[in-house]
Amino acid sequence: MITLNSISKYYETEAGVVSALVNINLSIGESEFISIMGQSGSGKSTLMNIIGCVDRPSKGQYLIDNIDVGTLSDSNRSRLRGKLFGFVFQSYNLLPRLSAIEQVELPLLYQQIDNRKERAIQALISMGLSDRIHHTPNQLSGGEQQRVAIARSLVVNPKIILADEPTGALDTKTGLEVMRIFNELVQKQGISVIIITHESNIAEQTNRIIRISDGKIIEDTDKIVKVKA
Repeated sequence: MITLNSISKYYETEAGVVSALVNINLSIGESEFISIMGQSGSGKSTLMNIIGCVDRPSKGQYLIDNIDVGTLSDSNRSRLRGKLFGFVFQSYNLLPRLSAIEQVELPLLYQQIDNRKERAIQALISMGLSDRIHHTPNQLSGGEQQRVAIARSLVVNPKIILADEPTGALDTKTGLEVMRIFNELVQKQGISVIIITHESNIAEQTNRIIRISDGKIIEDTDKIVKVKA
């Protein structure tokens, strides 16, 4: 589904060229549960942004379903991103004055998709939030806010969810619940979930760990894992 061939990303600065990614080669298939793990500054967020079509590589080729993303215009790349990807963030990225249902409707509104309310309600129900659809963020717990964010990512029926430190603002118990939700999305809906994290206990709950350091992949490990109860 996803193939990165010799991907590099660098930035021109007054001090010279800074390399964020160096010669990344990576393939990701359907129904994968992956963590990309590294310390701050390792390049993991840059890699996430390139995978999610938020940023472009400086060198190399990026293919999604055999489409060369590098050949797409900005508008076509944006449409591809909206169609294929759902995004979840550490800080939830919820708008303070909008209710849960309004938050989840937003991606559908941007894509001018009909029956937005019905789809948003179903996404919230799937996250166990049927009694919270009219609540604003300040009326929700951290775990509930993250579930709203996950519902928002799911409402577009993505093939891939990119989650950037999704448990970072949560307590341990709630973080484990979020990881169980992601695992179920992989197992029951066939969505690939990619977790960006620096926490080994979170990475250990995924089926594949990609470790990145100084912009390079230093380890790519497949394993059988059961998410903790």
